[in-house]
Amino acid sequence: MDVMEATPKMVEDQMDFTEGTLGHALGRPFTMWYLRGDRNREWLDCLKQLVAFKTVEGFWAIYNHILPPSRLEFGSDYYVFRQGIKPMWEDDNNARGGRWIINVDRLKRNTRLDAYWMELLVAMIGEQFEDNQYICGVVVNCRHKGDKISVWTRDAEQDEINLRIGKQLKTMMDIPDSEQLLYVAHKVAAVRSGSVVKPRLSIPRQRTCESPVQD
Repeated sequence: MDVMEATPKMVEDQMDFTEGTLGHALGRPFTMWYLRGDRNREWLDCLKQLVAFKTVEGFWAIYNHILPPSRLEFGSDYYVFRQGIKPMWEDDNNARGGRWIINVDRLKRNTRLDAYWMELLVAMIGEQFEDNQYICGVVVNCRHKGDKISVWTRDAEQDEINLRIGKQLKTMMDIPDSEQLLYVAHKVAAVRSGSVVKPRLSIPRQRTCESPVQD
């Protein structure tokens, strides 16, 4: 499946023009990745780097020419990370970190998934988070059983900082109190024995930290 609605060359040409002549520089450059799941191939072989961008105009040049998450095949992912950080737990910048997870209700997919994703991207590249320097990147996972959007942070043990990020995320996305945000450390997720993972943090706070979460 080709996720670009224009040829890569057309997008690159537009980005070269906007970033070279009209671009409003972002605080730092980013790289966008795409993964199409295939159980017959290694995960790394499925991961494809789409493009890097460093200006507001460069971001919109790519965003406006790729399929929104709601139109991706199930099993596909988008990743947008700071340039130099690979979208995997093993990267040195991610190894000690974790992620805030937003589970998108399947019944509300058509109204929420794309809106949440765009809102989150704009907030991250525009450095709207108070603790933006602790954010490594953002991910959207498109799954038949339910989509997930996540924010990856660099240090899972920084509870105060991660809680601030989670609370700001909830406010930005206007997530209702009836829906819970969960923070899971990558190291915990990596050694799980099944599909159930215990969160380190949650918003609203769970009554007991032993409550599991379906990953």
